[in-house]
Amino acid sequence: DGDNTSQVEAIEDSIAGGAKAILIIPNDTTAIIPQVEAARKKGILVEVIDSPLTKAGVADGTFATDNTQAGVVIGKWAKAFLGPKAADIHIAMLDADTMMVTNDVARDVGFLTGFGIDTPNKKIWGAEKDPRISGHDVTKGSVQGGLTEMENLLQKDPKIGLVYSMNEQAAAGAAQALKAAGRTDVISVSVDGTCQGIEMVKNGTIQATAMQFWLDMVKDAMVAADDQIKTGKKPVNTPGLDYVDTGVKLLT
Repeated sequence: DGDNTSQVEAIEDSIAGGAKAILIIPNDTTAIIPQVEAARKKGILVEVIDSPLTKAGVADGTFATDNTQAGVVIGKWAKAFLGPKAADIHIAMLDADTMMVTNDVARDVGFLTGFGIDTPNKKIWGAEKDPRISGHDVTKGSVQGGLTEMENLLQKDPKIGLVYSMNEQAAAGAAQALKAAGRTDVISVSVDGTCQGIEMVKNGTIQATAMQFWLDMVKDAMVAADDQIKTGKKPVNTPGLDYVDTGVKLLT
């Protein structure tokens, strides 16, 4: 996560190569906008997958999970699962990056909202003032990042009892750190619903995840691009959203 330069180069190569359509999962949902705009000025269709751009209407279409709702789902589940313990639980927040990519922020803010914690600025993570938050750290969405930052947060607050991670790779790394620290009592929740994540729920590495439907995102984006090339018809966004919502499901 976080490598915008390679995506800039890929779009520039696609423009030079005469591509008719580009499908992209943006690493940086702000920095990539000029290249998306440049591609569209050349008549190339751009369909965004998973992470909506921070400026609405830049792409021809966007197909994504409602990442805020994905966070809300696991936040509500964690609060209900903990019961009275939720009132004073210590929470570690494992985010992706300080670039404040839309899905990273939405998952974080959604989780806190679902858990009942006020988030005064929903455009960034870390704005909350609730004393239950032990800290935020950035993992780059990787196993190593999850491991390192979970170790750091445990040193800062050994009483952590709940871990939120923005994806299951970070959750896997956090699980290694928790195991090494002998913390088998910590509840862990995440987002994605990958094959690895489903197995992690089954074996108890994490207790819950919000499942996205990746194949639907890609399939729908490809169909939309093909339709627009053939007919000029643009995809219709889900009411109230700036993208087509492909759904989310809680797995426990």
